[in-house]
Amino acid sequence: MTKGIVVAVCQSDQKGTQKAPIPSGIFIEDYGMSGDAHAEQGIRRQVSLLAETSIEKMKKLGIEVGPGDFAENLTISGLELHRLPPGTQLRTGPKVLLEITQIGKACHKGCAIFEKVGTCIMPKEGVFARVVQGGTVNTGDTVEVIK
Repeated sequence: MTKGIVVAVCQSDQKGTQKAPIPSGIFIEDYGMSGDAHAEQGIRRQVSLLAETSIEKMKKLGIEVGPGDFAENLTISGLELHRLPPGTQLRTGPKVLLEITQIGKACHKGCAIFEKVGTCIMPKEGVFARVVQGGTVNTGDTVEVIK
């Protein structure tokens, strides 16, 4: 099985803003992360994930970015998330089960990163998932590809 590590859990109470790292998040089945602006019952993009290597690509372009700057809920090390197909399930921490629903999305109008460097990783490397089974995710938890 392929494994990674949660480098950061990030949250924002407003859409269209960067997310701030927090120690842990509560993920609710078929809803998303509690307290996050993007959480919504029944939608396909309840949770966003981004590989740490994707953030590193942007740093090499000379932009100072880190976990949460791309509005991702989970920053993951050790997995190339964007290479996993929709339908892949990820066990995060002891209980949380996420299912990848979408790879990539267009940047919102006025994306500060795109405007600054002329490119962004979210259209090709941002990963979205729905919460199949809820629970708590902590920074440092293991992420395991199970299906």
